Amino acid sequence: MTLLRPATAAEALSLYAKTPGALPLAGGTDFMVSWNMGLLNGRTVLDLSRLVEWSRIRVSTEAARLGALVTHSQIQEHPILAKQFPLLVGACATIGAAQIQNRGTIGGNLANASPAGDTFPALAVYEAVVLAASAGGRRRLPLSELFAGVKKTTLAAGELIEAVELPYPGKPARQFFRKIGTRAAQAISKTVGAGLLWTRAGKIADCRIAFGSVAPTVRRLKAVEEFVKGKRLGADLAREAAARVERDISPIDDLRSTRAYRLAVSANLVREFLS
Repeated sequence: MTLLRPATAAEALSLYAKTPGALPLAGGTDFMVSWNMGLLNGRTVLDLSRLVEWSRIRVSTEAARLGALVTHSQIQEHPILAKQFPLLVGACATIGAAQIQNRGTIGGNLANASPAGDTFPALAVYEAVVLAASAGGRRRLPLSELFAGVKKTTLAAGELIEAVELPYPGKPARQFFRKIGTRAAQAISKTVGAGLLWTRAGKIADCRIAFGSVAPTVRRLKAVEEFVKGKRLGADLAREAAARVERDISPIDDLRSTRAYRLAVSANLVREFLS
């Protein structure tokens, strides 16, 4: 194994451009699993751990910017994030045990592109923007445009995730985050969901709902969101909205759960959120 250890972001991007087959290493929580299985023998690894500028949380009057190397623990401990983005903070608290939360990074989580990424539904309803950087420049990607499928992203050759930007959502009337797994802790999600809802004059002015582990990538429930806008919260609305969940997600049977279970639980969570 060849190990590259850049000291600055500029050096990292330059090295990555020269060695396009290199494997970026952030927190290493998935990397170590593959390494222990002998799947990375002979690979060139780009260790990003020395990039201090990518390890910071910056807040402005309009948004919070999380460097790609910000850990799940850092997110939980930040007072402004706890106030403005409690769904993301809650999601970070469900990822593995304390050791994983101390090592795992928001950028690595995104780059890994697992269908079961616990932070993704929260990031989706907060309409996060991913900042991608390369030796040739930078670009902004809405979260919905980052994922290309299971373990696949739309990042171009030589691009690394530099940061995630979260615009402040204002004060929602209702919000939820829920992870369903085999155990109460340290479990991979069967389904994981997040929701934000705003009201005006007693009616739903805007609604964002997203689920993970129920499709190849995180899904916003667009059919449900459009259906509920302009209507009043209540049992009837919740029931009709839950019946539309199947239009937005495509769960599968796998080792962790079944399609029928994932669909039923996701519909139940939507019903609970809108009741």
